[in-house]
Amino acid sequence: MSRFIMTSIGSRGDIAPLTGLGVRLREAGHEVVLAAHSVFEELITGCGLEFRQMETNVDIDMTDPNVDKLKAAWAFAAPAGVRGTGMGMIDALRDEPADALLLAQLTEGAGFPLAEAKGIPAIGLRFQPMCATSAYPPASMGVRSFGPRGNRLAADIGAWLGDTVYRGVVADFRRVLDLPETSVRELRRRRTVAEWPILHGYSPHVLPRPADWRSGLDVTGYWWSPRPLEWEPSAELVDFLAAGPPPVFVGFGSVVNTTEHSARMSEIVGEGLRQAGVRGIVQAGWLQLAVTADDVITIDDVPHDWLFPQMAAVVHSCGAGTTAAGLRAGVPAIGVPSYSDQPFWAQRLTDLGVCAATIPHDKLTAVNLAAAIRTATTDPTLRANATEVAAHIGAEDGAGQAVKLIEAHLAAR
Repeated sequence: MSRFIMTSIGSRGDIAPLTGLGVRLREAGHEVVLAAHSVFEELITGCGLEFRQMETNVDIDMTDPNVDKLKAAWAFAAPAGVRGTGMGMIDALRDEPADALLLAQLTEGAGFPLAEAKGIPAIGLRFQPMCATSAYPPASMGVRSFGPRGNRLAADIGAWLGDTVYRGVVADFRRVLDLPETSVRELRRRRTVAEWPILHGYSPHVLPRPADWRSGLDVTGYWWSPRPLEWEPSAELVDFLAAGPPPVFVGFGSVVNTTEHSARMSEIVGEGLRQAGVRGIVQAGWLQLAVTADDVITIDDVPHDWLFPQMAAVVHSCGAGTTAAGLRAGVPAIGVPSYSDQPFWAQRLTDLGVCAATIPHDKLTAVNLAAAIRTATTDPTLRANATEVAAHIGAEDGAGQAVKLIEAHLAAR
């Protein structure tokens, strides 16, 4: 039996899949601690996992509708923000016993030196492909291919930029942990030579593992988060679902913007649903969407594995987690991507033949949303393709495969 510390920084989509992997590790006889920010404590403990709070050291509440969310997002991503959250991670975990650190991507900067200081291995956990391949550019760079050489070069340039921007931050982490001064480029070279393992928690049917990836980079299948142990849907939601035909889900997850933008998007969503002539379930999310109508209900967080199979279609921003949930449910999608890896996954939905339309978030209107909803809810080919993809995903055991790889890595040391 081993003791693992899993770490993640970000939105719900960065945390929820780790609970699925954590539960499977625990079922395999291991001890698991999941470290995250305080807003996710209930999500983690609700799955029966141990929680450790990592201070953000950034005095911003991203769920506060009065916060300028664009500036807030930059505050977290800037070197000062990364330094603050990383120091919060080190303070919370430097004395926590463990046999390995399992690091989500945004915790790698502090996680690598922390693992080195503890004398234990680090294993990467990612939900999108970022490693160099000729097949496509890193997921965060969108969907445009630069050709085989260009795609690999794009990944290398991205890694170089990250190392350049955050090299002082990493140096601070190493100094606090009493580690020898070493350049970030040298540290990256050592990890590559050692073939440090990175497990990618998405389906190889949705996105196959590139043939030119080095050993140690694995695509395991999705890690499905369990429902909270005592979760029950509200009576209002149950009654709404029973009162008519399957509705269309609309939600943009952790997309952030101004309060004025939130109000405008609420109007667009409400009018788009009305023009399409469908019932709707709108998830408030970090945008704080709010739509009021007789045939529309606005909800907070509800487990997607329970909700999505009851939908006629799902409209979402194409974050990795929501994309996975929609595919698992076997329902047609409408992509409304904003940034980061969202355009990449939106394109995958199109390639799989399950997406009625991709509309960039800043181009969304009531008219084009309504048109996409009509297609998604009436095209039988979309539904058939979605059902087929769901069957492939349902045959996979991503978390089980990840557990085997983690155990094998520790056994080989």
